[in-house]
Amino acid sequence: MVSHSELRKLFYSADAVCFDVDSTVIREEGIDELAKICGVEDAVSEMTRRAMGGAVPFKAALTERLALIQPSREQVQRLIAEQPPHLTPGIRELVSRLQERNVQVFLISGGFRSIVEHVASKLNIPATNVFANRLKSYFNGEYAGFDETQPTAESGGKGEVIKLLKEKFHFKKIIMIGDGATDMEACPPADAFIGFGGNVIRQQVKDNAKWYITDFVELLGELEE
Repeated sequence: MVSHSELRKLFYSADAVCFDVDSTVIREEGIDELAKICGVEDAVSEMTRRAMGGAVPFKAALTERLALIQPSREQVQRLIAEQPPHLTPGIRELVSRLQERNVQVFLISGGFRSIVEHVASKLNIPATNVFANRLKSYFNGEYAGFDETQPTAESGGKGEVIKLLKEKFHFKKIIMIGDGATDMEACPPADAFIGFGGNVIRQQVKDNAKWYITDFVELLGELEE
């Protein structure tokens, strides 16, 4: 088993760091915000809570929630324009510090690419470093399902993305940081997992993560030493 000091060394010497997005990089759950704009907030946030606790297979939960929300292209654009996601305090500084050290930063999300790319642009993360689900729409903009071929549409999808990154870029040490069960499951193939509870605490993650933080300042401190 990896000790806490070994975990800290792994983070300090990582060549890639992958962040979950909803409730980690941003304060909200994107799908819940979309549900608000579409007027089905309560039903959807209950499903999100069950999915994040690992009680329901991810793809089933995603399909079920999107069938309720039916988000049109116009509604997604309205969400980004009127209620853009709020970055978690400290994330901007942490990402920029990692980039200064030539560490590759990726966003791996079970959320939606259009929202995640907006977040990535605020953090100077290239769109090529974004892995997320794609919403599909008909020519008139109405909801037409989601791209089920994306690895992030499946349970275990974040681990699949990390495996792909290792194969493609030959990274030696990849760290995964996130708040949920799907993030913790990505290690392995990630070399270490850091649980994040700054926006919401998922008990299962708090109890099982060997390194659990509630403020990104703690990670910034690790990079200064």
